Amino acid sequence: MGFFIYFYDMKSDELNQNLIAFFETIEKYYGSNTEITEGLFSESDDLDANLTTWNLSEFHLIRSAYRNNGKRFMFEGNKMYYEISGERIIDFKQPGRHKFEFVEQYSESVFRITKIRFHYKY
Repeated sequence: MGFFIYFYDMKSDELNQNLIAFFETIEKYYGSNTEITEGLFSESDDLDANLTTWNLSEFHLIRSAYRNNGKRFMFEGNKMYYEISGERIIDFKQPGRHKFEFVEQYSESVFRITKIRFHYKY
């Protein structure tokens, strides 16, 4: 639980609570088909899909964790591994049922959006 203390100091209360809630309940998605859509963009105020570089991955989620060394959230599937930088998250939201979005900021003008969709049976 050390990561929760780290996050609490670095993020807004609302963002902290939403991230904690997500990772406290992620186990319910283990075994679910998982889509990760990743986009790189350079204007935080204007996420234009046409100016964004996109990648799509699909796998069954086996496990997730927080890696203290490097402060990364990890998602693992069969022959698939994906990380999100915990210290670079500037936005997190749930735009729909079983859909989540993380926005990380890597420099003043470089951002990554990660959209995760779980095909969950309930």
